[in-house]
Amino acid sequence: MGLITGLLTLPLAPVRGTVWLAERIAEEAEADLYDESAIHAALLELDAAREEGTLDEEEIVAAENELLERLVAVREMAVEGTYGEPG
Repeated sequence: MGLITGLLTLPLAPVRGTVWLAERIAEEAEADLYDESAIHAALLELDAAREEGTLDEEEIVAAENELLERLVAVREMAVEGTYGEPG
């Protein structure tokens, strides 16, 4: 980057930094969303909540269905070889 280009684009530096940070946050959120160990842990927490009676059965079934859909998606991506590739 030349001196003049650097000076002209200097006011955009905060925007570029914000965009970069947003991209890193999105990548981390996606990694957490498709982490099998996190999904298994959440399923175990739902089982514990069922035993304790802290959630009603409808809420537990809905949460389990969502988690199982995510788990199936993770495993499909692993089979297809698309897990970890940029979106």
